[in-house]
This record gives sequence, C-alpha cells and structure tokens, in this order.
Amino acid sequence: MTPGHVFICDDEEEILRYLRKILTSQGYGVETFSSGTALLQRLAKPGEEPDLLLQDVRMPDSDGITVLKEVKRLRPELPVVIMTAFGTIDDAVAAIRMGAYDYVTKPFPKEKIFGVLGNALERNRLLEENRALRGELGRGPTTSPIIFRSARFREVYDLALQVADSDANVLISGESGTGKELIAAAVHHHSPRRERPLLSLNCAALTDTLLESQLFGHLRGAFTGALTSRKGLLEEAGGGTLFLDEVGDMSPAIQAKLLRVVQTREFLPVGATRSSSVDIRFVAATNKDLEAEIREGRFREDLYYRLNVIPVHLPPLRERLEDVAPLAYHFLDRFARRMNRGITVISQEALGALEAHAWPGNVRELENVMERAVILTRGEEIEPGVLPLKLTTAPPEPVATCDGVSLESVEIDHIRRVLARTGFHKSRSAEILGISRKTLDRKIAEYGIQE
Repeated sequence: MTPGHVFICDDEEEILRYLRKILTSQGYGVETFSSGTALLQRLAKPGEEPDLLLQDVRMPDSDGITVLKEVKRLRPELPVVIMTAFGTIDDAVAAIRMGAYDYVTKPFPKEKIFGVLGNALERNRLLEENRALRGELGRGPTTSPIIFRSARFREVYDLALQVADSDANVLISGESGTGKELIAAAVHHHSPRRERPLLSLNCAALTDTLLESQLFGHLRGAFTGALTSRKGLLEEAGGGTLFLDEVGDMSPAIQAKLLRVVQTREFLPVGATRSSSVDIRFVAATNKDLEAEIREGRFREDLYYRLNVIPVHLPPLRERLEDVAPLAYHFLDRFARRMNRGITVISQEALGALEAHAWPGNVRELENVMERAVILTRGEEIEPGVLPLKLTTAPPEPVATCDGVSLESVEIDHIRRVLARTGFHKSRSAEILGISRKTLDRKIAEYGIQE
C-alpha cells in the first residue's frame, strides 16, 4: 500500500525531477505537471485521485493563487502544499488563507518535504476516517459519532452492532469516560426499536425517592410535594430502550423493584395499587466491578444476571492509544467550529505528547484537553505549549538495576518500544526519542529493527 498519490505542479524541470525521485523512493505515487493549465485539465478528468497537491505559487502561464482557487473548486477536500521562494512568502500566506494546508520554501531538504507531506496526509486520512465512521453509525440527529481506529475498539463496536438486532439486555462495563453511553446509543439506533425512544437515567445522581419517582412515575399525593401525577421513564420509553447509567450505584431497595420489572415487564408507579405492563429493552452501564459488589452484598446477583445477558467491556484509552489521534482531531474540529476558530492542525510534537499520556480520565479527559487547547491557541496549529504541563513533561525513565545489561541493548529495547507505540511512525518516534529522523533511520538499520 503506497503512502499516498501526490500531484506536483512546478515549471522548473529540476524541481519536478528531484521531487519525483525522493517521493517515489519512499513509495509515493507521483504525477508531475509543468503548468497550472495542465494540472487543472488533469483534475477535471476521471483517473486516479490525488491525496495531496504540491504546487508552486508562481508559474509562467498562470497565477498560482488563481490556480489554487480553481483546484479548491474542483477538489474542495484536497490538501494543497504551496512551494515558494523566500521572496514570495507573502503569496504563500495568502494561499494559506484561501485554503492551502501549508507551504515550504525553496530550496527544501527532503526531510522537510517528508514531514509536511506526512502531516497533511495523516490529517486528511483521519478526517476521512471520521466521516466514514459517522456514516457507518447511521445515527439519529442527537447521537454523537463514535470515533476510533484501533482493532481493540473495533471488536467492541462490532459486538454492539451484532447484538443490536436482538432484544437481549446489555450490560456495558468500563472506566468512566470510555464512551459507554455512545455504545448504548449505537445498540439502540441499530435495533428494531430505533423508531421508539431512547431514554437514559443516571442512577448515581439521584436520591432513592427521586430515582424511584423518575423510574416508575407516581400518582398525585403519593408523597409530600407530589401535586400532580407523573409518568416514569419506564412508561415513557415504552417500545424503546432505557439506558441505566451507573447502575452499580443503585440502592438495594431500588434494585429489588427494578428486578421485578426486568423479570415480569410490569411496574408499579409510586402510590399506585395496580401494575402496568411495559415493552422495553434495558441497556445498563457501570464503572464498578459488579461481581465484587455482589460478593460484598451491595448488588443483587439475580439482577446482575438479568441485566448481563450480553456483556460488553470498553477498554480504557491507555490500552488503545491508536485512537488518540482521530479522537483529538474530532474534538479539534468540533471546538474550532463552535468557537469559530481557524485551527486545523495538531503539531507532531503535540500529537506525540497526547499519544504518550496515560489518560486516567479516558476520552472525557482528552475532550477537555482539546477544548482547552483550542481556547489557548492563537495561530492555526496546536502546539505543546497549550497542553497541560503533565502531558508535556516526560515521566522519568525507570533505572535499570540488572547487572550485565549493555547500554546498547537498553537503547535497542527503548527504540523498539517507542516504534511499537507509534505504529512504526518514524517521524513521530524520532520526536518522542528526541533525535532526528535521519539518526533514527541509521539506528534502525544498525540494530536491524524490523517493523
């Protein structure tokens, strides 16, 4: 699989030859054009679509800015990197304002070209993944997208879609902030109940009295302050799905009443003497170990087995770091639009810091970090300086205590671990290691490290 298909437009034949040589040596597909007219004619015809365009800002037959306008009309999503001489940087800045992704100044070393192209193609690929996942979810207007890239989360998501067609109750477990409510929404919106309500209740946020009233409803005069009768969520969600968040925090008394509903599909509103029947599916979620809660006598075993027909466990973000980049770009896009900010890029240094963090608060913590970054960023690119200090301060390396271990073997092991963590992304690994990409390539060859 090639890294990408690149179009290059420049009137200097030496530049075209140089770029074709260095890019094809890295596996890129390349098409070159010596004029803006030839480029636009190619873009207007069917053929292999480019993933990125490298375009000179000034060409003899046409103005580069005019060409860029037409390129953006024909291919609005195509990332464009402008090539410019030092004296025409103002033109490059104007091109950035018109939608170009970045610019490079001539003469440029190949490391600079590889870095800019890698950033642009990575961002474009992440945006494409986000769009594809939004379409795959088939969500209603109020459902948030589920963003992921990792095989680990793919298994969870596929399981959720697989069980959606059934009517079995689902118990979603996982740490706080891992996205349990999103999986619950995916189960509902892919089920035969999708046209009926999906209602949710946070069992940890209410007292027993309020929780019982919210869940079962009450009749007028059932308790002090009950001036009118009120339907509960069980009745309002009839035919649909009820999501019970943090079900492990429900008191034993409410657990007993819920068990009756789950078993018989009948419930008794507060103050009523006659039961009402309901057709409902339960999806519950918890960040607690319910089996341990059962052993401690805090959760009913019979209710656990009634709810846990289909168990779905969400892994924490630290166990699926491949999802950090697409999630970060998703939150960047959301907050930049909300705040009307022209921020479109996360620098490789900032992305490396994000991917090196352990994320004890999971996706919710990442969301907060990206909101803060958008607020504090003054340019168009998020840099490490706007991230919380704990994300950009590297933890101390563990001290080796084993005798007879050579420095070389420690270095080989550390390089391997960093490469594995970044999916063998050499530029990002070099930034984490604090060395140049050229030095990393030399060490990979010297130590015989394989992908």
